[in-house]
Amino acid sequence: MNRLQGKVAVITGGSSGIGFATAERFVREGAYVYITGRREKELNAAIKKIGKDIAAIQGDVSNLEDLDRLYAKIAEDKGRVDVIFANAGIGNQMAPLGSITEEHIDRTFNVNVRGLIFTVQKALPLMHEGASIILNASSASTKGMGSLSVYAASKAAVRSLARSWTTDLKDRSIRVNAISPGYTETSIFETLDWTKEQFEEIKAGITNAIPLGRWAYSDEIAKAAVFLASDESSYVAGIELFVDGGAVQV
Repeated sequence: MNRLQGKVAVITGGSSGIGFATAERFVREGAYVYITGRREKELNAAIKKIGKDIAAIQGDVSNLEDLDRLYAKIAEDKGRVDVIFANAGIGNQMAPLGSITEEHIDRTFNVNVRGLIFTVQKALPLMHEGASIILNASSASTKGMGSLSVYAASKAAVRSLARSWTTDLKDRSIRVNAISPGYTETSIFETLDWTKEQFEEIKAGITNAIPLGRWAYSDEIAKAAVFLASDESSYVAGIELFVDGGAVQV
């Protein structure tokens, strides 16, 4: 449909999972996409698979020099940013209250909050009226989930930022919205310290609580991101769009 024809988009954490699926969708809709990620091998594989209208800049969103390098390259190549999907985040560290460490807090908030803030702030000089900023939050911030309090708190901060930035940027007509995915079929769960049997048991219990009876596919989150990036959502600002199969809605 070419809903993003001619737009320049940035997707952090774009080499796998939701970020990669969104990069695929954005390119299919006509955008030129810059993706970031910490692992060069995965970035190269993503570029090869998508094949056109995409560039990769290796970097960590919690490293401000990496962000400066990203936007310097975009400024040189394209001169503007029309869409940001601040997707990069970590959530594979679990700790109940009593076992939370300083390292756990610092790493989670450095990526999920600090990195997201500067991903957006450093792009502002390249953004014009009518641009779209999409923040990847999580349905985990809405429910009290054991051992996930630090992650959930970081994602609650993301949702709050979408509200405040909508006000900050209203005079520039830059829209800010948050997507809150539910449980999604991504490789992140392979990094958790569970056996295959434990994972299948946990997954079955979670799935039973989802009205649509399954986990999301990454592409389903990507479709929501396309909507928020496009002019189809031109009067949508400050929202939290849940893509969770109804899990925290009913």
